[in-house]
Amino acid sequence: MRHRGGGGFGLNVSSGEFYLSGMAVLGTKTKEILPHLDGMTIPVIDHENLDRITAETLVEAGVNAVVNAAGSATGEYPNMGPFILARAGVYILDGVGKKVFKRLSTGDEIELRGDGVYKDGELVAVGEHLDKEAAERRLRESRLVVGAALESFAQNTVEFMRHEQDLLFSKLKVPNDLAREMRGRQVLVVVRGYDYRQDLAALKTYLREVRPFLIGVDGGADALLEAGWKPDLVFGDMDSVSPEGLRLADRVLVHAYPDGEAPGLGRVEAAGVEGAETLPVPGLSEDVAILIAEQCGAELIVAVGTHVGLVEFLDKGRKGASSTFLTRLKVGARLVDAKGVSKLYPSRVSVWQLVALVVAGLVAVSAIVHSSNSLADIFQILAIKLRLLLGI
Repeated sequence: MRHRGGGGFGLNVSSGEFYLSGMAVLGTKTKEILPHLDGMTIPVIDHENLDRITAETLVEAGVNAVVNAAGSATGEYPNMGPFILARAGVYILDGVGKKVFKRLSTGDEIELRGDGVYKDGELVAVGEHLDKEAAERRLRESRLVVGAALESFAQNTVEFMRHEQDLLFSKLKVPNDLAREMRGRQVLVVVRGYDYRQDLAALKTYLREVRPFLIGVDGGADALLEAGWKPDLVFGDMDSVSPEGLRLADRVLVHAYPDGEAPGLGRVEAAGVEGAETLPVPGLSEDVAILIAEQCGAELIVAVGTHVGLVEFLDKGRKGASSTFLTRLKVGARLVDAKGVSKLYPSRVSVWQLVALVVAGLVAVSAIVHSSNSLADIFQILAIKLRLLLGI
C-alpha cells in the first residue's frame, strides 16, 4: 500500500489491519470538495456508483483513502471509479452510512482502522473495505447485468423526447451580441470529461492556427485555462468551475432551469463577476452549449470531453443526459466530436526526425569548432561514433 504524503499511515503490526489518520473533509457533492483535498486529508463523501472522472481527480489530488457513505459500486452498471481508486492504491471504505455526516465535521482529525472510522478514539462508523480484487469483481459482474440499466436509460430518453421535443425547434434566447461573436466562426466546446487533457493537447495546433471561439462548460473553463487558453464564454450551472475561471472568462452565461430559477447565478456573483446573464432551457449544459453555437451560426462545432457512451451517461446520473440525442439530431454534421483524438494521432517522434535534429546540431557545432584543431579532433571522433551508431 503506497502513501503519497501527510497523515499517519501504515499497518498495525499486531493485527495486520490498515491504519491511517488525517483531516476529514466532508461533502455530499464530491466535486465541491475536490479543490480542498490533498495527501493530508481524508474525503468523506456520499457518492453512489463513483464515476471515472471523480476517481481520477481524487487520485490526482493525492488522497490516500476515501470514506463513502454510499456504495461506490452497486452493480447497476459498470462504473470504473472504484477500480481506478483501488488500482492507484487508494483505500476505499465503502457504505459507512449517512449518519457519518452527523458524527463528523470538516476539519476533524479522524483515524481509519481496518473497516472502522474513529474520532478521538471513539468508533463513529463502520464500512466495508473495497480493495482492487473486489472492485474488479464488481466491475466484471455489473457488465453481465448492464441490460437493465440500458432499458432504464432508453425509457428516460423516450420520456425526455416526449416532454422536451421543442428543444429541436424552439429558439434559445441567446444575447444578440454573443450571436454576432460566433457567427461564421468555428467554436470549441470544452467539458471536463474523459480524456479532456490529452485531447486539448492534441488540438494545440488547431487552437493556435484557427483561433476558434472557446466555450468552457462549467469546469471546462478551468480546463482551458490549464491548457493555456482563456475562455470566451463560460456556460453552465456553475457548480464545478473555479472563481478564477469565472473571473478570467470574457463572458459568463448561467444555465437556468426552465422556470427561470438559476442557483448558479449566486455562485457567479460570489466570485465577484458582475453582469452575468441567464438562459433557461432543459437538458445538460454541455448539450445546450452546442445548441447555442449552432443557433449562433457557427461554421463548425468541435466538442472536447462531452459524454457520448452509455457508461458516461449513467455516470452523470441524470435523466437530462437524454438531451444529447436531440442535440446531435439537430446539429448534425456541423458537430465534430474530438473525443479520443489524442489516441487517434498520438504524438511520436520518428527515428529520422531524431537523426535530422542531431545532424542539424552537429552542423551548428561544426561552425564553432572548425577553427580549433583540438576541438576539431574531438568533433571528428564524435562523428565517427555517430556513424557507427546509425549504421551509415
